[in-house]
Amino acid sequence: TKPGTDRYRGTFFYNFANQFWNSRNPYSAEKADLSLNELGANMSGPINKRMSFTVDFQKYIVDNGSIVNAVTLDPATLAATSFHQNTTTPQRRFILSPRIDYALSPNNTLVARYSMTQFSLTDAGIGSFDLPVRGYHMDYLSQTVQATETAVLGTNINETRFQYYRSAYQLAANSTDPTILVLNSFNEGASQVGHTSDQQNYFELQNYTTIAKKAHQFKFGVRMRGQTQNNTSPSNFGGTFIFAGGLAPMLDANNQPIAGTDLQITSIERYRRTLLFQGLGYAPAQIAALGGEPSQFSISTGNPNLALHQMDASVFAGDDWKILPNFTLSLGLRYEMQTNISDHADFAPRLGFAYAPGGANNPKPKTVIRGGFGMFYDRFPLSSTLTADRYNGQVIQAYVVTNPLFYPNIPSISLLNGSLAPQIHYEKYADLHAPYLMQSAITLERQLPASTTLSVTYTNSHGLHELRSFDINAPLAGTYPGTSLASPVYPMGNSNPLLLMTTSGLYNQNQLITNINSRLNQNVSLFGFYMLNKAMSNTDGLGTYPSNPYSQVGEYGPSSSDIRHRAFIGGSINTRWGVRVSPFVNLNSGAPFDITSGQDAYGTSLFNSRPGIATDPAKAGLIQTKYGLLDPNPVPGGKLIGRNFGRGPGQYTVNVRVARTFGFGPEKATASGMTQGNMGHGPAMGGIFNSPTTDRKYNLTISMQGRNLLNHTNPGPIIGDITSPLFGQANSMAGGGGGFSENANNRRLELQMRFSF
Repeated sequence: TKPGTDRYRGTFFYNFANQFWNSRNPYSAEKADLSLNELGANMSGPINKRMSFTVDFQKYIVDNGSIVNAVTLDPATLAATSFHQNTTTPQRRFILSPRIDYALSPNNTLVARYSMTQFSLTDAGIGSFDLPVRGYHMDYLSQTVQATETAVLGTNINETRFQYYRSAYQLAANSTDPTILVLNSFNEGASQVGHTSDQQNYFELQNYTTIAKKAHQFKFGVRMRGQTQNNTSPSNFGGTFIFAGGLAPMLDANNQPIAGTDLQITSIERYRRTLLFQGLGYAPAQIAALGGEPSQFSISTGNPNLALHQMDASVFAGDDWKILPNFTLSLGLRYEMQTNISDHADFAPRLGFAYAPGGANNPKPKTVIRGGFGMFYDRFPLSSTLTADRYNGQVIQAYVVTNPLFYPNIPSISLLNGSLAPQIHYEKYADLHAPYLMQSAITLERQLPASTTLSVTYTNSHGLHELRSFDINAPLAGTYPGTSLASPVYPMGNSNPLLLMTTSGLYNQNQLITNINSRLNQNVSLFGFYMLNKAMSNTDGLGTYPSNPYSQVGEYGPSSSDIRHRAFIGGSINTRWGVRVSPFVNLNSGAPFDITSGQDAYGTSLFNSRPGIATDPAKAGLIQTKYGLLDPNPVPGGKLIGRNFGRGPGQYTVNVRVARTFGFGPEKATASGMTQGNMGHGPAMGGIFNSPTTDRKYNLTISMQGRNLLNHTNPGPIIGDITSPLFGQANSMAGGGGGFSENANNRRLELQMRFSF
């Protein structure tokens, strides 16, 4: 539609929900609060004969329940007990986006857009294991300016795009207390975000040209991007104590150790023994010998301010060559580069084809075969460079003390520095490469009878130079933990953990994807999707470290994306009285999760060690699980359980939307001046997810959206720490985490109203 030629159009919506209509979250002892009010509008139309406008406005007012589901200690008896608490997290979001379309000339069009998103969260960060004291306040503002100039010169098109994006956020913790992490039991104390602020600026310029010449359609272009980040992050300036599981003597009824009866204790048992024996006046060394005292203490100090920048650029050229009326060959080549890494030779070839058997003289062939191969690069993120530059030992000093004997007191920074406490350093590998994916795909599309379309796609993805990290200064094998016979030996001559960011990961994925769409008749449309997937890797990102820093055995295993089966079924059914029913059923098999021993078995300062497969049932500290008898303290060289060995339960949700549209006012006019009524059309089908419309100018749609209508419990992330009292279980619903998740209730009903003209 050319600018200035459209009619005035508008849509207004309002959505409402509260906990009264909904079911209780299964991980909460009582129904959590939920108050949801969402409203917005979209207006568009001509300003003059050469200019049009569009304005979009949205406001979200949500008071969402945050659900704590943890295991804590009873203050009177120090007995481990389940802890449940619901708090309300106010969430506010405002979005404004005006746009102007201007016809500079008959062949040139300029589109300018501004968008602004502002939101705030109060008492964010609460839920799951995090007690209410862990909350913090967040304010966020993003602004985007976009401009696109399009020139149409005969059959040639040139498009220039510019975008400036700015984001800024601030975090403020509700508490300044030190943090206490009782691993996979409960977390209390401050969130350790302190008063964080971050400002980022993104600049992007693109120019794309398309030239049609006989059987060829040539495309070429260039993209340049820049990013700056100014970050202030006093993270962990208040200090963190970590309690983890481990071997400890069994205690008798009088809390005295029983000789020769070591057993594996949980993190909360370690915390209980600490409080118990401190209350009895025991010295820290005595408490540690009885299985108490923290496993680790960490604290940071230094200059929290840091500013960085990064740029990347790419050029590409391609040709869609129609060799035959029913065969098109696509060829392309892309080159990319970025600053902040040494890799500047990222060439990405592309090859594709589309073939319609027997379709040389058929403009609408029933069968189409498509295939292709391409290389696709990812950029090394500026945030990772920020981490490496910040924790280099000069800007921020991040001290870590293993098995500290001063809980709950916080030692002075001068004392830690004077005692030469280890400092965690981050570093980027000098020869970083941009991660890339080599992907091949073949698709068969077939038009079936009864207005049904079927497509089957096979894809193979091979990822190289994937992001992962190592502690390259871990104690040499056999020298940790220190004993009277052996003391830790560090490759670099000091005890500072050196966490190296690398691009040495591997990823392989195979997928078989089936899509079907069918319009059975004027009133019934159905669609379905099924994907068979297998994804294997030795990393799930930069936060992935080998369990044993000196062995890669067991690291290549299921990727976090290795969900074998995914499917959904949906549709749109027009019933009597103009009521539309839109069901949507989503199903997937279980996701993998990593099984860990909840300990730092290799002196890396990380608690990602995986247990061994027990070979001696009489060994102390073994834990019986559904995955077999596991050893949290495997002997050197023992067989460890593989990465992401666990598998969570499958999940499904049944969602249904019931809508009725009321039309009033004059009949809609078409571009030719006729009305839909005198053209003989009934109520329009509309999109499956859109509101139905009528042949009248004004439409009011009232609908009820039911999410998880069958009230099925879909567990969230599975706890993989075998020393946790909740091992193998979830303590939250799937889909939680972050602001505006709105998962306070299990089954949720939402009233929706939409007016359009």
